[in-house]
Amino acid sequence: MTYEKFKKILKEKNLTIKKFSELAGISYKTCNSWSKPKAKPSDWVASWLKLYEDNEKLKEELERHIIFKQEFNEMINNKTLMSGLNK
Repeated sequence: MTYEKFKKILKEKNLTIKKFSELAGISYKTCNSWSKPKAKPSDWVASWLKLYEDNEKLKEELERHIIFKQEFNEMINNKTLMSGLNK
């Protein structure tokens, strides 16, 4: 992976180099050194970014399920309340 590709992926994921370095547990200086000629991001960076993306998708899916569960429970509670009023 080139430094340009690395920066592009970070931008797509709304990550800064600083945030990436904090999350990945490496120094900001190391990340910036990848921009030098003949340097490139470490081999593990591509897989880390893929796992980060997968994790973000799972967080979004979990949030959708939580909202669905809340809405479903509200619907059931309202239906139960309405059936009690009709008796």
